Amino acid sequence: MARDRGEKRPIGPPPVFHDLADGAALVEYPGLSDDESNARAVAGARALERDSPEGLFSAVVGARTLFLEFDPDKCPVERIASRLATRESSRVAAPRRTLRIPVVYGEEAGSELPELASAAGLAPHEFARRHAAAVYRVAFLGFAPGFAYLAGLPPELQAPRLSTPRPRIAAGTVAIAGPYTGIYPGGTPGGWRSIGSTHVRLFDAAADPPTLFLPGDEVRFERVDSERLLPPPEQPVVAHPEGRIAAALFRVVAPGVFSSVQGAPRFGWSSYGVPPGGAMDRIALAQANATLGNSEDAAALEMTLVGAELEALADTTICLAGSEAEAERNGRPFALEEPIPVRRGDRLRVGRIRGGVRTYLAVVGGFAPKARFEISQRLASGNLLFPPPVPPSPRPALRSSASLRSTSPPVSLSPRVPVSPRPGVSDQVRSTAAETVVRVVLEPREVPFPKEGVATLLSSTYRVSASSDRRGVRLEGEPISLSRNPDIPPEGTALGGIQVARDGMPIVLGPDRPVTGGYARIATVIHADFPLLAQRPPGATLRFVAVPLAEALAARVG
Repeated sequence: MARDRGEKRPIGPPPVFHDLADGAALVEYPGLSDDESNARAVAGARALERDSPEGLFSAVVGARTLFLEFDPDKCPVERIASRLATRESSRVAAPRRTLRIPVVYGEEAGSELPELASAAGLAPHEFARRHAAAVYRVAFLGFAPGFAYLAGLPPELQAPRLSTPRPRIAAGTVAIAGPYTGIYPGGTPGGWRSIGSTHVRLFDAAADPPTLFLPGDEVRFERVDSERLLPPPEQPVVAHPEGRIAAALFRVVAPGVFSSVQGAPRFGWSSYGVPPGGAMDRIALAQANATLGNSEDAAALEMTLVGAELEALADTTICLAGSEAEAERNGRPFALEEPIPVRRGDRLRVGRIRGGVRTYLAVVGGFAPKARFEISQRLASGNLLFPPPVPPSPRPALRSSASLRSTSPPVSLSPRVPVSPRPGVSDQVRSTAAETVVRVVLEPREVPFPKEGVATLLSSTYRVSASSDRRGVRLEGEPISLSRNPDIPPEGTALGGIQVARDGMPIVLGPDRPVTGGYARIATVIHADFPLLAQRPPGATLRFVAVPLAEALAARVG
């Protein structure tokens, strides 16, 4: 392969665009092999990197597809399709770089090597030799920040992933699953089969780019003895920006169940495996910020189930919005959606959150947002909360929530969401007894679910599982029947995408979802209704109703 230009090749059949929901689409390349489809997706993503239309947030390469997130008001999918048609290269993309990774095969980190070698009819050392002799290509990143799916695993070495993932796989573990090999960048759960280890750092949130691997890179493994492997480098501790600002606003006395700083989604880094993040309930975030005159997506403290206790280190003004909560300043209760002056030395306590899951504490000017590539982290006792490093622009005078309701127009978000839940549903968020109706757009492609399975999704009442979190809202209830294995070639994931695993239970993906996923999607929650889902507490019930894409788009305006 020519390394400077790449080989000329006809582009092939035109891509097919599928609307998943408002602001989310998937591009497929029919009639091509897996490698050709992936190469087209990589080329398409690079073309959009070079010439991105306004309103396009991210283009995520999958095994055979390209996933797009965009603002449909500024960037209709037809505009992206036109841009791809005129910009996509007619050449096979040359590798970005060739990277050589030292690996110790076997031993403790590669404990499954003997079993895998036996199943392949090979001796362990021969299995390792063949694995190291292959040439791999970074097809895409996903699952976790820095986790690269490396295509090129010899067919005789391929093996299915574990039916039950391990609770934790050590950082640097080299593993295989199906046609891919990969390296775990951090201690995470995982179901891939371990064959060795390396001490190369794969993800560093302080670097730019933060990942060692990028789509299109060529990767080669080198067998080494454990004595030749360098000791693991000290992993950076990603924390809130302590020390960046001279004066902190608050000290965390007690963090609550799960409290973290959240603002708008941070698009543009999905190609590194970094999820967009952002507030689970952007309506509540917008309301808290609007009361203080902030921009609607200024970073605030998102608190889940039980809130935090804070010590004020400076004079400021706060506002709480979202689900009802036990809120006190120096032991005296205060109301939601009202500006509350805070003096240095004051104690704020947000206790049990009632009728929902999350409430948001905003501060005049907002909190300092997370670092560019930082993923959501639970606050801990002793953490400091700082204002943004750049002074905020002038703000309008403070207004009470009553004046907002009577005189202020809806807050405009990007992507836009209504300031308050849609009529007829807002009261449901406040009650655990009520059944919330959530609108979805059904998956437009062929799915591994019979008609009866889709009917089950739309006719059943589901309960929110206590194991839900910011990665996904897990549901319990009637299992969705499958017509075949729900595993699919991994592809980009959408906020609100409803995946169905082998047990038939739906999972609604959240802001901290894996960037790519390998379970089939049956539907996607529309953008306007995700805040309803985000506020349903464990044990609460909900049901889904299918709507056309036109209704999902109309609901964004509010």
